[in-house]
Amino acid sequence: MPFAAPRFAALAAPVLLLSACAAPMATAPGAQTASAERPVEVGIIAINDFHGALEPPHASVAAPDGQGGTVRVPAGGAAWLASAVRALQAKYPYHLTVSAGDLTSASQFASSIYLDEPAVGVANRIGLDFNAVGNHEFDRGLNELERLQHGGCAHYTARQPCQVEPFRGARFEYLAANVTEADGKTIFPATALRSFGSGARKVSVGVIGLTLKGTKDLVAPGGIRGLTFGDEADAINRGVAKLKGEGADAVVVLIHQGLAPVPGSKPDPNGCDVSGALEPILDRLDPRVDVVVSGHTHQTYNCMWPGKTGGKPMLLTSAGSYGRLVTDIVLDIDPASGAVVSKSAKNLIVQSPGYTSSRGPVAQSTAYPTYKPAPDVAAYVGKYVDAAKAFSQRVSGHISGPADKADRGGATAPTGGDLGNLIADAQLAATRKAGAQIAFMNPFGIRAALVPGKDGAVTYGQIYQVQPFNNVLVTGTMTGAQIKAVLEQGFDDAGVKQALSPSAGFAYTVDMTRPSGNRVTGITLNGKPLGMDTTYRVTVSNFLSGGGDGFSVFGKAGDTVIGETDLDALEQWLMAVPVRQVPHEPRATITG
Repeated sequence: MPFAAPRFAALAAPVLLLSACAAPMATAPGAQTASAERPVEVGIIAINDFHGALEPPHASVAAPDGQGGTVRVPAGGAAWLASAVRALQAKYPYHLTVSAGDLTSASQFASSIYLDEPAVGVANRIGLDFNAVGNHEFDRGLNELERLQHGGCAHYTARQPCQVEPFRGARFEYLAANVTEADGKTIFPATALRSFGSGARKVSVGVIGLTLKGTKDLVAPGGIRGLTFGDEADAINRGVAKLKGEGADAVVVLIHQGLAPVPGSKPDPNGCDVSGALEPILDRLDPRVDVVVSGHTHQTYNCMWPGKTGGKPMLLTSAGSYGRLVTDIVLDIDPASGAVVSKSAKNLIVQSPGYTSSRGPVAQSTAYPTYKPAPDVAAYVGKYVDAAKAFSQRVSGHISGPADKADRGGATAPTGGDLGNLIADAQLAATRKAGAQIAFMNPFGIRAALVPGKDGAVTYGQIYQVQPFNNVLVTGTMTGAQIKAVLEQGFDDAGVKQALSPSAGFAYTVDMTRPSGNRVTGITLNGKPLGMDTTYRVTVSNFLSGGGDGFSVFGKAGDTVIGETDLDALEQWLMAVPVRQVPHEPRATITG
């Protein structure tokens, strides 16, 4: 159900949670308080969904302007994030810096092309302590993820590692409480425990990190073969019991799953009018959880969430994405009783230089503080950005105008927009030699719009941002009935809805008023109804052919042929003509 302000208020001030056995936090005037009775303050500095955003991402945060309206605040960039994090670390003698997943992959060009080694390098430099694995941590497979943790130049991907400098790995620790191998052991530790102070003033904070159970449907199956992604609440509760047994006074959960704003809610980084897939997980948690730092949805929220299993409420936060915000969390722990007696949080906008978007300029706001870039991180990022220019500035073709993944006409589910059409056309052209008649692109695999320069030119760096996963194309034989079944999977009641973007000549309609499994109608190819018993050659990425995004029917295709990468296909399509026309026609029409 929606998380409404009247039920649970956003945190404007600390919430006191005094148990019967907790020592008092204050005494009568003139009385002396023993040092062992004063709470110990621990700061938790949290981010999520950084996605290798080395440079300011030319993205904003919608926030109250202090005058009853809303302002767009330019934010993000690793050097600015470093300054914000370091300011908070200096504020707390005792602190932890944590991330709730997707630190890497689906990244900016200068990070992605170097296998996110610089994203890990940035996290090392800002003093990250723990990162929960997110779904994107598995994009390049388990072996490559283990290389990011431990370092080295072993070659597991299409790109060569250690191109700029030797890679020494993460100085922080990955946590994966619900990701196990065949022997039942987690791929990384499930939990961690940190202690602060000494003697009677010593307190301990336990940390649990994990990804969403649905990760298996969000990454290419080949890279996670043999891994099991278990129930989130069960994994957390096991971790709580373990940490409490080890003496944890406070428990912090880092989970790569989240919530989203209720339609019509007013933007507020410190509001909490949200609902979504994280709710049923929260409702099952051990009441001894104190803080839940969440992610995945790229949204911002901050509030107290009541534990449905009894006990005190949990502090729930999320800091958007791309390093645009950082969450300042404060825990006051009574060292005598081992109880968290007060906790609060605030999402801080990492305001960076203004920029010009497709909707006009986004200027810095006087309603929020600005940060100066940390010189050491700026220099480190600059080294990788400069190295990437040889790749990124190469012209990869010209297009007739902007190609956006946004949907036209108020579609009720993502369709990939004009850019989805363009990519599908490119993949069809690249696999005609394998007999391809149809190609499909998944909208969630399109990571950025393609906006040409004044002369219509687009660069390799731009098209890489659109498709940064280095997927390969797979062409196989499917019946018309199987094609209909896979389209239905995009609109069934089992997962998030999305309309596959088809290549030119293919069109279909979706009627959401019909029952699940029977919503796709009017399927045509070159103006003729698709034959349910007829076979067709269909091209998709290896991500989709392996059942990614829940499209498992693609795995039933026969006589498969492996082709080139999706990125090479797009560049070749753009380069084949002086100016490639962006296809604007609707190919997937959704009603109801």
